[in-house]
Amino acid sequence: MSAVESKLAELGLTLPPVAAPVAAYVPAVRSGEFVFTSGQLPVVDGKLLNTGKVGAEVSPEEAKELAQRCALNALAAVKSVIGDLDRIEQVVKVVGFVASAPDFTGQPAVINGASELLGQVLGEAGVHARSAVGVAVLPLDAPVEVEIQVRVKQA
Repeated sequence: MSAVESKLAELGLTLPPVAAPVAAYVPAVRSGEFVFTSGQLPVVDGKLLNTGKVGAEVSPEEAKELAQRCALNALAAVKSVIGDLDRIEQVVKVVGFVASAPDFTGQPAVINGASELLGQVLGEAGVHARSAVGVAVLPLDAPVEVEIQVRVKQA
């Protein structure tokens, strides 16, 4: 077990299997020293944990937990490409999308679920640039979607 996965275990979390794509794409692609994930939804065992708009059907607190699940799924996608999460040198960028009720403006707090998890399990390597964007709707009516870009150690 990698040090990153051990840290997840300390937090009571486990790395899930890679989420199956819902369209014509792959979960992650490596280009040189970088791995780019596709947008990851809050999916467990092939099912969305929740649906709807944040600030309406989904509370901001629930959405923050869903963003954490998205980050876990993104880490699984990275692992599928590089084999060992300990090879991550830096999370370079996180992009989070929040399906938002018209008056909801708390997107940054929601995406903190992903950012905080990455910081907890990767330490300094988890510190990243980020965008948190409110959108009208996401695939499958998901409340949140997260993608990450990481720099990895060369083999």
